[in-house]
Amino acid sequence: MKPARKSIVLIGLGAVISLAIPLFLKNEYLLRVATIALLYVLLASSLNIINGYSGQFNIGHAGFYCIGAYTSAILAKKFGVSFWVLLPIGGFAAATLSFLLGIPTLRLKGIYFAMTTLGFSEIVRLTVLNWQSLTRGPMGIPGIPSPELLGIQFRSNAHFYYLILGINAFMLFLTSRVLDSRIGRAWSAIREDEAAAQAMGIEVFRFKLLNLAYGAFWAGIAGCFYASFASFISPDSFTLDEGFSMLAMVLLGGQGTLFGPILGATFLTILSETFRTIAQYRLIIYGVAILLTIHLRPQGIAGSVFLRQIETARESSQVSSTKESEVDVSYS
Repeated sequence: MKPARKSIVLIGLGAVISLAIPLFLKNEYLLRVATIALLYVLLASSLNIINGYSGQFNIGHAGFYCIGAYTSAILAKKFGVSFWVLLPIGGFAAATLSFLLGIPTLRLKGIYFAMTTLGFSEIVRLTVLNWQSLTRGPMGIPGIPSPELLGIQFRSNAHFYYLILGINAFMLFLTSRVLDSRIGRAWSAIREDEAAAQAMGIEVFRFKLLNLAYGAFWAGIAGCFYASFASFISPDSFTLDEGFSMLAMVLLGGQGTLFGPILGATFLTILSETFRTIAQYRLIIYGVAILLTIHLRPQGIAGSVFLRQIETARESSQVSSTKESEVDVSYS
């Protein structure tokens, strides 16, 4: 079977299984775990856009997640704004803060940029922890309203499962289109060789800024969803541990691929729930998993021959469409 056909079959099979899960999975706890796994798929995929496609090393993604969650929770509680309006607002709030962060920091290289994002994430958490008049500090914000659509109140785990599944499907579709555009090719060129990309006329700083804002936007969307799903948020939900967990999911699954974060997030969420009794050792388990991945399979789970063929088929399709449409190669 050709790789392109394999890709279509795999995506179709995955879609059918994903849609059927709530029909056969009647256990509410397991359905909640499946919903959380999809939430982490969205978070890991959004981090993969930054780390995997433009080569920036962001380890403070929990900060953008926190901004989206608190923005939507405060607006919903104080002003009664609808969830469907809050969804893009949470994303744009995170993207705006990432934009402001990126202007002075994106010229930093390697570990220096990573440390900056780590510090930003902790500043965001400490701000919501100490700004008690707005965020209630360590007491958190309870009673965040659930979404409502066509008179149906989203209360069950099945409702939230289908909601986050739809968000993930839209995000992956939109991201695949962006990656196939000249913007995505510019990100890949910057990842491979920043100096060569600049020599070819690509405005490196502008595209890196756009990349950071796009990844942060989806983290903000995830935060908005989490606030409604959990109906309660506090600073404890957005610690540095969360950022490291997302990073582990991307590295284990395989960064720079669309399938990698899906596999990594699903595997580590199930692993974490399976060994919940030893949850205090979660980061140690993640650390060992990362070390083994780097040593045994640096390309991650998605680096298997089969999945690599699918990614190659997608990239070949991208090249073909570029030649057919004779896209303008100027990035200025």
